[in-house]
Amino acid sequence: MIELLQVGAIIKTHGIRGEVKVYPLTDDVNRFKTLKEVVLEPESDNITLEIEGVKFQKNLVILKFKGYDNINDIEMHVKKGIFVTRDNAVELEEDEYFVADLIGLNVVTDDGEDFGVIKDVLHTGANDVYVIDHDNKDVLVPAIKECILDVSIDDNVMKIHLMKGLV
Repeated sequence: MIELLQVGAIIKTHGIRGEVKVYPLTDDVNRFKTLKEVVLEPESDNITLEIEGVKFQKNLVILKFKGYDNINDIEMHVKKGIFVTRDNAVELEEDEYFVADLIGLNVVTDDGEDFGVIKDVLHTGANDVYVIDHDNKDVLVPAIKECILDVSIDDNVMKIHLMKGLV
């Protein structure tokens, strides 16, 4: 199981006082208000940055990290992802999963046949859609109760029901 979950990506600096603009990769951007620290894109040394300030601008989050007080201090971290540990991740409701945990799950049908592997999750608004690699072709399966029968992250398996017309 992946221990770090990506919540955003630093896209550029903001002003000259060490702030950065972050493109959020989370369903709830308000989570940044209570976030205390993030891990810079995993490298050999996993730099942990303490969040000192949070602002919002259109669809972006502006973060200020403690100890980074001018543009030259932070510039080297532009274009890097920011992550949280599982301890700092949001609480999931029943039948909710982190995308990072779904990618790579083996998919079996309700008949017990191996169907493929989840390779992506599309966010469509109404419901998510799982992109399943089935015989080197993408099959799109909606994340609805009629199609997704069971998910076991621990066993690395998702059981699905293939509705007519999906394949």
